[in-house]
Amino acid sequence: MDTKLLEILVCPACKGPLVYEKSAQELICKVDRLAFAIKDGIPVMLQTEARELDSAEEVQ
Repeated sequence: MDTKLLEILVCPACKGPLVYEKSAQELICKVDRLAFAIKDGIPVMLQTEARELDSAEEVQ
């Protein structure tokens, strides 16, 4: 994931920062507990496509 792109991307729900989870290929919003998939190097930043994190998943 390009670091310049990571600097400008924000959560579409709360406009907060995102954390890049390299192993899962996801961008994580800690506030909303949403995971946005990265498919073929392109972040899917649609709230309707985001995966909700369950309570057992720790956000770093």
